[in-house]
Amino acid sequence: MKFKQSNEQSVGVISGASAYILWGIMPVYWNLIGSVSAKEILAHRIVWSFVFMILVLVFMGKLKQFFIELCTLFKEPKKLFVIFAASVVISMNWYTYIWAVSNNHLVEASLGYYITPLVSILLGLIFLKEKLSFWSTVAFILASIGVLNMTLNIGNFPWVAISLAITFGMYGLLKKITHLEAMTGLTIETLIMTPFSLLFLGNLQMKNESVFTQASPQTIWLLMGAGVITAIPLLLFAISAKRVSLAMIGFLQYIAPTIMLILGILLYHELFNYEQISSFIFIWISLILYTLSKTKWFIKMEKKILYLKG
Repeated sequence: MKFKQSNEQSVGVISGASAYILWGIMPVYWNLIGSVSAKEILAHRIVWSFVFMILVLVFMGKLKQFFIELCTLFKEPKKLFVIFAASVVISMNWYTYIWAVSNNHLVEASLGYYITPLVSILLGLIFLKEKLSFWSTVAFILASIGVLNMTLNIGNFPWVAISLAITFGMYGLLKKITHLEAMTGLTIETLIMTPFSLLFLGNLQMKNESVFTQASPQTIWLLMGAGVITAIPLLLFAISAKRVSLAMIGFLQYIAPTIMLILGILLYHELFNYEQISSFIFIWISLILYTLSKTKWFIKMEKKILYLKG
């Protein structure tokens, strides 16, 4: 029994790490089709993600179950509205990310995914009336100082980072409300956005502005492959989430922004000066605090601090 549990956990850790590594190196993929506009890439990503997910459901014998769940949703208008909102929010997140990669803002994008857990805490506080622990409060203040430092010293508000953090945080919040399985959720979300994407692509074609019909075979295949690279990490994450603790997921989630940051600095030679380093240090310290806040030692220390304050 112990061996089976250990094996399950190993599968979970490997799947989770693989998902975050793939998310981390995804900028390389988007850069390969950097000649295509972010809007057109997004439209193709949505359409081909839907096509790929349908093929996955057919292969796994879950297509019938998907249609049953889809029909059930129409009987729950509130839930359907929440899923529609999630579709819009994740599309905004995807667009911002693709735009950031295409316009040399990968370092800032990595910042966005670093602070996403802290934004999720804030959203939980606002919408779910969750309580903010002492260490979570300290972590949030430190992260805010980091963002403020970047704004004041560099002179630009990190809107890419904040947009990515808020949209992904909101997406997580909406997914928490709907309780849909990862595969079903992604298929429905891309189904909702596919008609809009097809209209946009059709309009580009009518104006003779579509890259897809004029591009090289390599670019066409890469645009079609956008669906595969979107779905595979999510499927790996779904496997992981069922087998490992939330604490482990919390640790693994920093793999992706770390890879993005390294790629931005070393591969794409983006600016990473003293002001940015100092901002990131505040954010890294806040994340270390947030990650350790659930350990026994920090919980005991929090109780002592609150006792002294009281």
